Amino acid sequence: MGIISGTSMGVKEMKFGSHVSIREGYLGAAKRAASMNASAFQYFPKNPRSLSVKSFSKEDVALCKSFCEEHGIESVAHAPYPTSLTPTDEAKRQKVIQSLLNDLEITEACGSIGVVVHFGKQISAEDPLLSYQLMIEMLDEVLDSWEGNSLILLENNAGKPGTIGTTLEELVQIRNLCDYPEKIGFCLDTCHAFASGLWNGENWEKVMEKGMQLGYFEHLKVIHLNNSTYTTGLGKDRHANIFHHGYIKEAAFHQLLTTPRLASVPFILETPKEEITHQEEIAQLQKKWGM
Repeated sequence: MGIISGTSMGVKEMKFGSHVSIREGYLGAAKRAASMNASAFQYFPKNPRSLSVKSFSKEDVALCKSFCEEHGIESVAHAPYPTSLTPTDEAKRQKVIQSLLNDLEITEACGSIGVVVHFGKQISAEDPLLSYQLMIEMLDEVLDSWEGNSLILLENNAGKPGTIGTTLEELVQIRNLCDYPEKIGFCLDTCHAFASGLWNGENWEKVMEKGMQLGYFEHLKVIHLNNSTYTTGLGKDRHANIFHHGYIKEAAFHQLLTTPRLASVPFILETPKEEITHQEEIAQLQKKWGM
């Protein structure tokens, strides 16, 4: 029980935020987070549906970085949707590599922790190891050219139990086998973990124990805080609000959110905004678990 319930770290203010738009620039995104009373935020560094390399204003990113430092706000980027660590053709591979380097350059300039990238997909039923090998090659090629402090943050997948990218062992092993593990961290998505059966809402202590043994939590840099509209183990990635219409119960979130090891990790909402705004949801989180 010590991993979860005991701490000598003292009282810390939890960092809650949400995904925000860069419609008004990177500084605009940071100001939007501040206006929501958030202490963290996530953004797409460019068009979320494109792998194009973006030219960006050096002044805008510098102002974003200084604003976040001044207001104690942490930020993280999310790679565009087409980003794949297991591309099946050379043209797509080169686009992904250049796009990721562009993402890293932007996140570095904004002072962000890193860029979240989804774990790869299974590309060969005959050779299950092929996907892992391709992921390692892709990460090595990107990170061989990257000298900044911004990290690649591997995110767990939401597949059914036994599918690729759903276990802590896979995430840690990919990092360990890369040539530049120091340039790789992790992002834990709670909905994905629930969908895959990694976390079923009742086994958080076992998840923590396994993660501590593997060294996963040592490199966990951000958590996507999402409820699930489907029950655990179905592999369905459909986000729900933390306190409404989800299968992950408040008691399960309480156990996760009061884990001392996670006290300094930013929690980012990627939840629906139809019934409650992110600003309102952040306020609820701060009231319930803010300290």
